[in-house]
Amino acid sequence: MSGIVRIIYLLAIISLGLGHFGYSNRDQHVWVKKFKSCGGKLQSPISISSSRSLALPLPALEVIGYHNFLPRPLSLKNTGHSVEVDIDNVQRSTHLPYIYGAALKANVEYVVDHLHFHWGAKNNRGSEHVLNGVRYPMEMHIVHRNKAYSNFSHALNYEDGLVVLGIFFQLQEEDNKLLSPILNDLINVKWLHKETTLDRPVTLASLLPRNTDVFYTYKGSLTTPPCSEVVTWIIFSTPTPISFTQINKFRPLSNGEAKMADNFRILQHVGLRKVYVRRLNSLLIAKYNGTTFNSTNLEWFWR
Repeated sequence: MSGIVRIIYLLAIISLGLGHFGYSNRDQHVWVKKFKSCGGKLQSPISISSSRSLALPLPALEVIGYHNFLPRPLSLKNTGHSVEVDIDNVQRSTHLPYIYGAALKANVEYVVDHLHFHWGAKNNRGSEHVLNGVRYPMEMHIVHRNKAYSNFSHALNYEDGLVVLGIFFQLQEEDNKLLSPILNDLINVKWLHKETTLDRPVTLASLLPRNTDVFYTYKGSLTTPPCSEVVTWIIFSTPTPISFTQINKFRPLSNGEAKMADNFRILQHVGLRKVYVRRLNSLLIAKYNGTTFNSTNLEWFWR
């Protein structure tokens, strides 16, 4: 290893030790040096294929409180890795939105914690997951923690700690006005660690795709260090629309050294994991006697 390469490598390690990490290919290969979980067998994101996913008439994902305005004040901040809306942060509320159902354990509820975005410098990339060979220009993650655990950090210690909803964004000419409460304030968090209070109220329902009936689900991890393998992913097949003008509001955001765009992780190996897709076609429903599939004993791995 040359002297220059060694110095770059050490600087990357030091940066990770301070809680910072980069998204270049070289930077991502260094993650595992500091965070062993990043080299695990249940890592995310992955490439999802409809033809290779196992179709089941799973129960619907139940979203409670998604149509209510989120408690205010809501903070929007530039973390250096993404732009994030903190929901379950300073003010803790028993009335925060939560989810249950789908392929999740019976009688277990997951309360919303925060949401953040991953986007590309160009329109042909940006999302973390790939669906049927398509990488969308942006992907949003709505992160939920198991109500049994007191906070996000606590939830990272348990395999059923988190559920993350993955929402793709698809470009269109017209603005999606439902996104305005967040996008209008992006200009105020252009620089690293900048934080602002959202001027307008926000509902989580306004950020979801119009059709949430079809989704993919699998066992995975956080897509950033420490890459904890505690996430049940739910990825909607229908994207949310966003205009060219709107997505360009993300692209000037800075991580302190350069533009933050292309903040998505390299695809990880699926390995022995099963990916399920919720479908409600007549053949599947008939197979299960006209009822939705009981996911209590769902197997997540190939033997």
